[in-house]
Amino acid sequence: MTVLVATGRVAVAGYAVMDLTVILGPMKGGKSLEMISLLSPLQHTGIPHRIYQSSRHVRDTTLTSRVGGSLETVKVRTLAGAADGDVEVIGVDEVHMFTVDDIAELGVAVRRGVKVVVAGIDLDHRGQLFAPVRALFELAPEKVIYRRAVCDVCRSLDATHTQVLESGKPFIRELAPSTALPDDGTYTYEARCRRCVVLP
Repeated sequence: MTVLVATGRVAVAGYAVMDLTVILGPMKGGKSLEMISLLSPLQHTGIPHRIYQSSRHVRDTTLTSRVGGSLETVKVRTLAGAADGDVEVIGVDEVHMFTVDDIAELGVAVRRGVKVVVAGIDLDHRGQLFAPVRALFELAPEKVIYRRAVCDVCRSLDATHTQVLESGKPFIRELAPSTALPDDGTYTYEARCRRCVVLP
């Protein structure tokens, strides 16, 4: 197999090698820190890159880790056109807040040879995969990094779910499948293990 290197991208037999990294897990699992560690070196290079967050995410104005570190982001409603121009690397934070159509846009970018790194919560309030996350798996990512958190109830090290709380109580109302709830203070969130999570 012939491997070619051109304009900073690797190609195999004339085709760009797909490069998609997906970082998943519950709240407080270190996903942002993982993403910052992967993307922060780009600030010191000439590699054209962009990091996006959903405009629905209003908790932060940057990609910020709870344990320190941040990266500037562009707030957008959609990822349409995210890879336009000469961009070589795209980062997407809170990817579960986007749509399946947005994931299709990332698929186009990856097939063009753009390196894509995304991070987000994998399971919704029902304990099921968010539709955009499922669509990411259908793109066959090269690397999936799964982070667990400390359970906010029993303090075990194996929290896998994000418990949505409404007025301090588990949110168990039925919503449309894969509904991403706003991160604007309407609800609060806890990391919980399989034993402590309360699902609808």
